[in-house]
Amino acid sequence: MVRKSILSLCLFSGLFTGYRNGAEAQESPDLHVVVNLVQLNVAVTDKKGNYITGLQPKDFSIVEDGIEEKIATFAEGNEPAVSVTDSSKSKGASDPADELSKEPLIAGSPQTLKSLLAGANVFVLFDTSNYMYRGFVFAQDAIAEFVRSLETADKIAFYSYSRDLSRAAALTADRTQVLRAVRSTVAGDEAALYNTLLLTLKDAAQYQGRKVVVVFSNGPDNSSVVPPEDVAEFAQSAGVSVYMISTQEARLEPLSTAVFDRMTAATGGKAYFAKNWREEKQAFASVRDDLAHLYSLSYYPKANPNSGWRAITVKLVGDHPRGYKIRTRNGYRPRSARFSSDAKPVQPDINAGARNPLSSDGGSETTPTRKENTTHQLP
Repeated sequence: MVRKSILSLCLFSGLFTGYRNGAEAQESPDLHVVVNLVQLNVAVTDKKGNYITGLQPKDFSIVEDGIEEKIATFAEGNEPAVSVTDSSKSKGASDPADELSKEPLIAGSPQTLKSLLAGANVFVLFDTSNYMYRGFVFAQDAIAEFVRSLETADKIAFYSYSRDLSRAAALTADRTQVLRAVRSTVAGDEAALYNTLLLTLKDAAQYQGRKVVVVFSNGPDNSSVVPPEDVAEFAQSAGVSVYMISTQEARLEPLSTAVFDRMTAATGGKAYFAKNWREEKQAFASVRDDLAHLYSLSYYPKANPNSGWRAITVKLVGDHPRGYKIRTRNGYRPRSARFSSDAKPVQPDINAGARNPLSSDGGSETTPTRKENTTHQLP
């Protein structure tokens, strides 16, 4: 009888322990914490426009909303990004950015934060509207030469637009595929530049690494429903630099000229207005040189109660000649911090047709989760 009582007590104790463990498991869901990583493409030039090379992380100061930030990763030109550690730390102390640069972001994948920030993904957006009838072949030649010259870019995508967007070549390392897409384009009808540029930016925002959109436009926009200010803000928040190459046709409309200048300056890109096809090729060569000389800086923002627009200022510190100019995006709008029970890498629907640009949520990039369930979000 005593043995039966002891056995019953043990069984009851085991059932109670199992119930308690099960309840604790239900009360402790697997959460994924979003960590913001802000990435900046920074060009530094002298008074004559010559690129300044050889700068180090200690030469830069980043301030967000008046808060000085610490650089997490750094790269110059097309070199792979390296983590920036605090030399004042004691030996053996680990830096979060340094650990992230070594450990895979996806279980079973060789991808690291360092590899995600290396190189550049270039999206070329070609105007095939009825403005292009006279110079269509010359424009194709200029773009084809530009694509061939981007030897150091990781991948290139080629899109074209008139009233709708055509994703002629998805982001790829195969230059032959991109060149084939360039040669297969045909002239269309009215131009909806800002509609299609927003769609291109949304595609670009879903990829990791440095992201650039190069637009070739031969005239003003006459069909878009999206205001250019919204497009510019999305590009800034997504960390995509926009370069505009246009002919003198756009100069005939001062509004378009002003919009191109403001949009490119706000995102850290540049605007070019070519008088002829020779100058267009020179403009593409200038964009290529710019990509090869950009500094890539990233940081994890410190605590900031501002959930709206955050202003970014980048300056040179230390003993540097006066007159150096810095070009980068001037701010971003962060996504709200959130938690989720599961997170998957976001993949763009490259084969989807043109759609209403206002239908998407327009969020910033979210990188795949690490094994520790940390999602890195690049605004």
